[in-house]
Amino acid sequence: MCTLLTEIAEITGSGKTAKGWIPVTEARVYFDHPFYTQAEHTLNIDFVNTAMGVDARVAVELTEESARALVAAIVTALEEPVESHPAAD
Repeated sequence: MCTLLTEIAEITGSGKTAKGWIPVTEARVYFDHPFYTQAEHTLNIDFVNTAMGVDARVAVELTEESARALVAAIVTALEEPVESHPAAD
């Protein structure tokens, strides 16, 4: 079911567009009909930089199951102590 609600989180990061890497400053998250993914509804995330205009956007559409798996993976990755990751050379 479409909620027509959009959650917005201020973020600091970067995303890759067709034109190259851009800084992203917002994540817009909503549950709606997808544009591309073959599913009735998807969790859609738009990573944007509003100061750079409408082309400064990286869009993701995830099935509900995929979105929940992603959330679990993010939580697990953030809970791992930094010491458990090998040092970069």
